[in-house]
Amino acid sequence: MIRFGIGLPAVQQIPARTHAWERDVGGREIIRAAQVAEAAGFAWVSCSDHVAVPVSRADMMGATWYDAGSTLAFVAGATRRIRLLAHVLVLPYRHPLVVAKQYGTLDHLSGGRVILGVGSGHLKPEFRVLGADFERRGKVTDEYIGAIAAAWVEEVARFEGEHVSFRDVVVSPRVAQRPRPPIWVGGNSRAAMRRAALHGDGWVPWELTPEQCATAVTWARRLRAEAGRPDAFDVVAPLAVAPAATAAEQLAAVAAWTKAGATACQVGIGAGSLAELLERLDWFGREVIPGSG
Repeated sequence: MIRFGIGLPAVQQIPARTHAWERDVGGREIIRAAQVAEAAGFAWVSCSDHVAVPVSRADMMGATWYDAGSTLAFVAGATRRIRLLAHVLVLPYRHPLVVAKQYGTLDHLSGGRVILGVGSGHLKPEFRVLGADFERRGKVTDEYIGAIAAAWVEEVARFEGEHVSFRDVVVSPRVAQRPRPPIWVGGNSRAAMRRAALHGDGWVPWELTPEQCATAVTWARRLRAEAGRPDAFDVVAPLAVAPAATAAEQLAAVAAWTKAGATACQVGIGAGSLAELLERLDWFGREVIPGSG
């Protein structure tokens, strides 16, 4: 059965996409949205990541980006089942043991609800101010995924790489999920798709058509088979829900994504107010999720 996730409201305020009501959203409203999504049957809620937005880019991408780890932990304490997705964490900004500790602790405390979404990043000025290597970010991301996995899977962990190495370390508390939480890789580039296929457990593209998705999925699954990784692989398609969209339209879109190889959808719901968003979350849970199995 295809699964659905939803981004939390207001946690990334891109001017061209943000509604006026989102500027007034605080903790109470974010919790309410997460609880309604959980009751509606959504599989996860998500929060994205930027640490320090350069002033030169603030008009285009917005300055407000909530911290994913803090926000998801805040939501975890007020929910019981819904999973917690970093969508996506810019991995080269942080030492992998720090990521393993933070999200491993969250997985432990939440009873095994973390999905770690990661990306290599794109914002060169942000890399510079954080002291991260922009030019080698792809190779760094590949290694960091392996290092995080080692810290989660191995009781006494070790990892040897060009950009990070450690041995004889214990990252505890241990993750609740076995062998570890899933790691999904974001991005539409060929390098990102290869990273998802060879190093991750899933792929989260941004904007593409079902036809493009089908081609990419075929390639990714072939790469995994050649690498001896025939295990389950999630493909998370973008699903836009306009304010006036009908259940029939959404079910048709879901069917197209399923045919293209998607196993899940990241849903974007258009709403003119918080009340409308909550109503549409409930509507989606009643009218779309049950018919998508």
